[in-house]
Amino acid sequence: MDAMTQSSLDHSPLPVPPAGRYRIDPDRSAVTFRTRHLFGLGPVRGTFALREGVIEVAHPVTASRVEARVAASSFRTGNPARDAAVVSARLLDAAAYPTIAFTATALTQEQDQWRITGDLEVHGVSRPVEAAIGAVDVDGRTLTAQARLGVDRYAFGVTGYRGLAARHLTIELRLTAERKDQA
Repeated sequence: MDAMTQSSLDHSPLPVPPAGRYRIDPDRSAVTFRTRHLFGLGPVRGTFALREGVIEVAHPVTASRVEARVAASSFRTGNPARDAAVVSARLLDAAAYPTIAFTATALTQEQDQWRITGDLEVHGVSRPVEAAIGAVDVDGRTLTAQARLGVDRYAFGVTGYRGLAARHLTIELRLTAERKDQA
C-alpha cells in the first residue's frame, strides 16, 4: 500500500501523536483476551502481563514502529487449573518459550480505519497479524492507544486440547506510553 499523504492524515478520525519515542508503561497497559472453551459453549476471558515495549512515532506516521513483549507465563483467567494447563508444555510451553513478542511492520489507513500489521511470535513461531486501532489519545507526553486483533492459535503450533479449547482468540490491547525524546 502506498504511503499516505499529509492530506489524508488531516482527515483521520484518530489524532496523530507528536513524533518521538514512547516507552510503554506495563503498569498502565493491559493485554486482555476472549475465547471459548468446552467445545465452544463457555466464554473465557483473561489477561497477559505486558513486560515492555516501545512506540516510535515517525514522520510520516506510516513509518512508525511498535515493539512489545508479553510474559507467556502471565496467562491468567481466574481458574488456576486452566492457567497451569495453558502455560504447560501442552499449550504455550512458557518454560521453553517465555516471551510472546510483536513487532510492527506497517501502519496503514483505509478510509476511517487505521491498521497496524506486524509479526507476532508465539511458541517460537512467527506469523503476520493485523490489528485494528480503535482509539488513540494524546495528553501532553502521554500516548494511549487501543487495538484489537484475532489470533488463530493453531497457526502458532499451539494445538493441544483441540475442541476443548477454542482455536481463535480475540486480543485487546490498551497501551499507555510516555514520550522519552524528540524525533
